[in-house]
Amino acid sequence: MDQSVDHSTKTATAERRSLPAWVVVLAFAALIAFLALIGVGLRRVQAGPIVIGQQVPDFSMTSFDGQTYHLSDFKGKVVVLNFWASWCAPCSQEAAELEEAWRNYQMGDDVIFLGVDYTDTEPEALSYLAKFNITYPNGPDLRTRISQMFRITGVPETYFIDQEGKLAYVKKGPFASLAEIQAVVDGLLQ
Repeated sequence: MDQSVDHSTKTATAERRSLPAWVVVLAFAALIAFLALIGVGLRRVQAGPIVIGQQVPDFSMTSFDGQTYHLSDFKGKVVVLNFWASWCAPCSQEAAELEEAWRNYQMGDDVIFLGVDYTDTEPEALSYLAKFNITYPNGPDLRTRISQMFRITGVPETYFIDQEGKLAYVKKGPFASLAEIQAVVDGLLQ
């Protein structure tokens, strides 16, 4: 009698443990979809930086004065995209030259300068802009979206985007002179 009780208990336990086939299939499908989603996210995160000659994906930046700029708005222009921070000493070394270059090209309407403030506070950033009398559009890199897209390694870094929206030149570190900035921009304008 012990054997029959034991056998019936095992059978009842096995019946309670088995799930309908559709539940198992649905669970595996959900698991596969979840893993695929993680894989896509990891691939995006581990993607390398934008390389010279590659199309720069469109992005938007809201400036400190509340205007929103989209890279796509500047198709047909050379875009000088400078990453900086108020706490960055080398950024201060090039600030005056970047502003002077902007003022030289501003009237021609062929070039736009955009400043992207990296991991900074707004009061310090605004103080920095006032100190160097910077007039070209500048805005914070909220959640570091733009800097992550370019995979910057530090500040200052400047990216020159040609009239077709392709990355044309990258400068890591501060510019040594106004002439260095003009040489890159003039080369792209020709």
